[in-house]
Amino acid sequence: PSRRRRAPPVFGLSSAENSVNAPRSIEPFREISLNELAENSLGSVPSKPIFCSTPSMPNFNKRRHPRFPNEATRHEPGSLYQSTTRSTAQTPPGAAASPALPGKTFSTHTPTDMLWNNVIVFIYFFVKVVCEDQDLTDAEKVYAECGQQGPLSWEECILPHRMKRCVKIGEGTFGEVFSTTNAAGEMVVIPLEGSKKVNGEDQKTFGEILPEIIISKELSHLKEKQQNQTHGFIGLNDLHCVQGYYPPEFLKAWDAFDKRKGSENDRPDFFEEDHLFIILEFEFGGVDLENSNGTLASFVVARSILHQVTVALAVAEQELHFEHRDLHWGNVLVKATREKTGTFLLNGEAHSMETKGVLVRIIDYSLSRLEIDDLTVSCDISKDEELFMGQGDYQFEIYRLMRQENGNKWSSYHPRTNVLWLHYLCSKLLSMKYKSSGGRGTKNAREELTRFYDDVLQYSSATDTLQNCPMFR
Repeated sequence: PSRRRRAPPVFGLSSAENSVNAPRSIEPFREISLNELAENSLGSVPSKPIFCSTPSMPNFNKRRHPRFPNEATRHEPGSLYQSTTRSTAQTPPGAAASPALPGKTFSTHTPTDMLWNNVIVFIYFFVKVVCEDQDLTDAEKVYAECGQQGPLSWEECILPHRMKRCVKIGEGTFGEVFSTTNAAGEMVVIPLEGSKKVNGEDQKTFGEILPEIIISKELSHLKEKQQNQTHGFIGLNDLHCVQGYYPPEFLKAWDAFDKRKGSENDRPDFFEEDHLFIILEFEFGGVDLENSNGTLASFVVARSILHQVTVALAVAEQELHFEHRDLHWGNVLVKATREKTGTFLLNGEAHSMETKGVLVRIIDYSLSRLEIDDLTVSCDISKDEELFMGQGDYQFEIYRLMRQENGNKWSSYHPRTNVLWLHYLCSKLLSMKYKSSGGRGTKNAREELTRFYDDVLQYSSATDTLQNCPMFR
């Protein structure tokens, strides 16, 4: 039941008016209409409602796509910068002033000139950083995240030798997952901006895929942070936007998967020559928990998996005020490792944990929420009633419990939602089958997981759980 739900179509980008360390009792967000968004010139108006606090789009543009630093260093003739400088050449008394000499300038020093210089520099900043960047379209922002000026061809992004070795390894509602036999990674291919439904759903827009790209990048970068560091989120290796027919090699791989396992998706052979796709290349994270049932060694491994998930969530909470909001067992990957221990940093303090032979990677941030500087990226699912009507699995109850926790306000920060998902994951780990069910260590681990399930809901966040739960001490 966890893999085929309808993903919510609405994302919200908002700027946090309070700092990330400010008390959370104050609600800094308000809902604004599309008309108000347009009237206040906050950026390109998306096709669907967003949750936002003003002024969100200028802050987003300035942080993600700064233009001024690169352009200000060129000082081309006739630029605003040159109008604030004087020539070092001396003008004879009574003679006409000579034009400024390029390369031989110095700043004015009189109070009036210095005031005007500041005014001109302010105007330059306003025009270049605010006005121009404010007009970036969602497509331009996505291209900037990809490091591209526009869409590339498939062949430019995936070399022929990789294309020929392409194998389909999975699928989702919004895209297909491929891999090459000689590369330790996988490619998620998502169609964009088309009018036709794909797998029964509307295709994502640039505005809808942008937040997920940002979140993927930020969580991938947590492995490099100095204060809060973890490897528990899937690594994003590369990112492309391509245009063109679906490659024949990919269709052949799709057919092979369909014949071998049976596909629930539409065969992607109906896209036209001008169709756009996002390709996210991730590290290989392993097999999801849902498909690991019966393959893991014992409850000792299950305890390590829950520990690693809790660590990743706690680190992301501290660094990014992160909530995953959709951490079902299909979004937790595990793979074998020879490493005995894993390390992480929490608020500058180094820690280690036993791996018990497996490494965990968390994936899928389509519902996630985090803060980056003064930018909040979140998904508004307040009106997606279908998501809250699911029955038959504890996963669907978690969506309703999250809504109860945050009062259906999805832009604000409520880390206890991470605790709800830890409770859910513990229930799944207790219900799974393992290769070994005997032994004293296995019995103790099962008892610890049972106590964790009974007690974890008393904690306020993953950080609180990690620091105070007896199973992690």
